[in-house]
Parts: sequence; C-alpha cells; structure tokens
Amino acid sequence: MYYRLKRKDFVAGKQDQGNKKAMKKLAWAGRPVGVIGSIAGEPVAWCAFAPREDFSRIENSRVHKRIDDEPVWSIPCFFVAKGFRNRGISVMMLEAIIRYARKNRIRIIEAYPLIPTKGKLPDAFAWVGFYKSFARAGFEIVDHASKNRPMVRFYT
Repeated sequence: MYYRLKRKDFVAGKQDQGNKKAMKKLAWAGRPVGVIGSIAGEPVAWCAFAPREDFSRIENSRVHKRIDDEPVWSIPCFFVAKGFRNRGISVMMLEAIIRYARKNRIRIIEAYPLIPTKGKLPDAFAWVGFYKSFARAGFEIVDHASKNRPMVRFYT
C-alpha cells in the first residue's frame, strides 16, 4: 500500500493490519493489485502491478514524472522470498507480467528499478527490483532523471 497512500495514511495503516486489510479490500473488489509467483503451490514472489494512476506516490513524484500521456501500468515494488533469491525468479515474474499485459491489451509496462551504485546492497534496499532483471526481461530505460532509479518501460 506504500505507493497507493499518502505517507501519513500508510504509517497509520501499519496499526492493526490496516494496510493489509486495505490491500485485501482492493483485491476482493476486483481491482488490480499485483502478481504472485509460486513454486509447487508455495508463494515465493510478489510484484505490485496496476495502472500508474492507482499509485498516487508515483503520480505525484518529482523524480518519476510522466514522460507522456500514454496509459501505462506500473510495477513499483517487488519481493522474492529470501530462500528463492538469485534463481532468476525476478525475470520469470516480469515475463509473466508481460504475458498478462499482452493478453489483457496493456500496451506499456513501466517500473523504477534500482541500479546499485555500491557493492552488495542489503536486501531491504531491493524492494523496487534490480535494473538488471528488468533489462534481462526486455525493459529499456526511457528516463534517467534519477541516477540509480531510472524509469524503464516494456512495450507489448
């Protein structure tokens, strides 16, 4: 819910599982919230994925301003369970999102991944995904307003 809410609302939602309840409410209402990746029925990965306008923090970002008026769907955050990292799951998730987008006539997928500027980063800093995974899945940089968080797109 981080990208969907104002900071104060997100912080308030940390109490009594408010953010989890809000996400569940969106999902049960049939709103797009993201994609879950599983292996043998066990959930191992998550990508938030919805129309850009659903993510108010991106829409109001000074760094990741819209570069055109085209309708896009965004991937603002990414998670792969610790025991499943470094196995190519990020790329598989992105490829699944591309297939979903093509099937549902979503023409542009946009994301804001991290290009590490130092050696190995703690996992907690990788929640937006790594640029190298997006590049391997065929995404291209379309805006470099942020040195280490470019805007990337995939055109289906």
